[in-house]
Amino acid sequence: MRKVISGAREAVALIPDGASVMVGGFGLCGIPENLIAALRAQGTRNLTIISNNAGVDGFGLGVLLESRQVRKVIGTYVGENQEFERQFLSGELEVELVPQGTFAERIRAGGAGIGGFFTPTGYGTVVAEGKETRVIDGVPHVLEGPLRADFALIKAFRGDAAGNLVYRKTARNFNPMMATAAAVTIAEVEHLVDAGGIDPDHVHTPGLYVRHLFQGTGYEKRIERRTTRRA
Repeated sequence: MRKVISGAREAVALIPDGASVMVGGFGLCGIPENLIAALRAQGTRNLTIISNNAGVDGFGLGVLLESRQVRKVIGTYVGENQEFERQFLSGELEVELVPQGTFAERIRAGGAGIGGFFTPTGYGTVVAEGKETRVIDGVPHVLEGPLRADFALIKAFRGDAAGNLVYRKTARNFNPMMATAAAVTIAEVEHLVDAGGIDPDHVHTPGLYVRHLFQGTGYEKRIERRTTRRA
């Protein structure tokens, strides 16, 4: 299978209206900027976005919210985005909030083929409503199910033609686990090398999980909230 494709436009052409899409990144760190922009330009609608957060106003996943392309968000943090707040409070956007550790483990379970797990996080809150509970070692737990998606859009620092990926620093957040938990994983990389150009001992995501990849361009790598100290 030809894994290397021309770019983000060719990649998002695979994504239909109504698809569920995992999007890697934490805040604005390690997000697939090219893929998000291409999805915005394509106009794909009624998307279910599974991501730690929904970007900020005017950047990251925030642009998909502004263009009304998102039907539902499954995530952990909704700050920094006024349009997200407006759509949620007005009932225009369906939101499923998940504790961050539970969110990460649900994605990992989806990729590992695990049918569910018990966690004490969320017991006694709205998070546990309608879910099975069990007392384990005297501690109440909640049963959480796995998360999977039709597509995963991820960002890596380096990739080779076989689809093997290496992440850099904090971009190694939700990207690796999302790569395993979707039917089709598409990666944009800052540096694309020939097959064999990555030391096997350095691979974070094996090419087995990656359907397509391309070399991205023009990264802004914005800081979500810049804080400085007066001298």
